[in-house]
Amino acid sequence: MKRVLFILGLAVFGFSCNQTRTSGEDTSNYDIITEKSYVIREVKPAGGDPETDSILIRKQEMTSYLERQGFTRHVAAKEVLMFRRSNRQEVVIDLPAPATAAAANMIIVFDPMKNPLFINLKKDTTQVEHYINM
Repeated sequence: MKRVLFILGLAVFGFSCNQTRTSGEDTSNYDIITEKSYVIREVKPAGGDPETDSILIRKQEMTSYLERQGFTRHVAAKEVLMFRRSNRQEVVIDLPAPATAAAANMIIVFDPMKNPLFINLKKDTTQVEHYINM
């Protein structure tokens, strides 16, 4: 009897941990990302002032570094991103209209085994190295 209850308990536990999305929520307005990638916005470079030029240079350096680390480029196609992790957890991020050069040139790194990482373009690659090695 104990064995049957134990097996039944394992089956219920396994079912509760592995449920997929069943709510029928409409995800057609989401840009769904499931692969190891980095997300950027499609922004026409508008340099001119030193701060914007600095951000654009750091963005180029960071995207080159990410590509060397095996991340693929993903241009945000919609205003809402949904990151789907390997364990079926989902992280939804709303992208409001950018108010600054840093917001317009933001980079979000995603590995399906981890939560998304917002890159601070004013820092070096240490933040990404830590994310990759976690």
